[in-house]
Amino acid sequence: MLTARTLTRSVVRQGSATIQRRSNQTVPRLGTQAEMEAEAIAQLRARVRRQKEIMDATTHSHEEELAEMWKWVKISAVVAAPVCVLSVLKDMLFVGHSHRPEGPVPEYMNIQVKEFPWECETCALFDLECWKKCRAEKAGN
Repeated sequence: MLTARTLTRSVVRQGSATIQRRSNQTVPRLGTQAEMEAEAIAQLRARVRRQKEIMDATTHSHEEELAEMWKWVKISAVVAAPVCVLSVLKDMLFVGHSHRPEGPVPEYMNIQVKEFPWECETCALFDLECWKKCRAEKAGN
C-alpha cells in the first residue's frame, strides 16, 4: 500500500512538472537585459495564448446566441403569462377592495393642520359631498 501511494505521488509530480502552471509573477526575474526582455515577452505570449484558449472555449456564433435568446424569451412568456393571469384572478375573486366607509368619520381622521389651498379650505380634494355643501353655502351667501 505504501509503495502504491509513493508510486502515485511520483507519477503526479512528474505529470505536474510538464504542465505549465499559471503564476502571478508579472515582473521578469533579475538577469541581463536580454534575458529579462525575453522572459517578459514569453510571459506576454503565454497570457495572450491563454486568453485565446479561453475565448475559443467560450465563444458562440451569432446564430447560436440568437437562438438562445429566443429560447429564454419563449420560456419567460410561457411562465409569465399564467402567473399574471392567475394573480389577476386571485385579486378579483379573493381579495376584497375596501373603500372609505360611508357616513361621518371619527374625529381623529379629520385632523387638519392647515387649510387646503383651494376654494373650500376645509374639504379634501376628492370629498365630493363636502364640496357640494361648501358650494351650496357659498351660493346661498
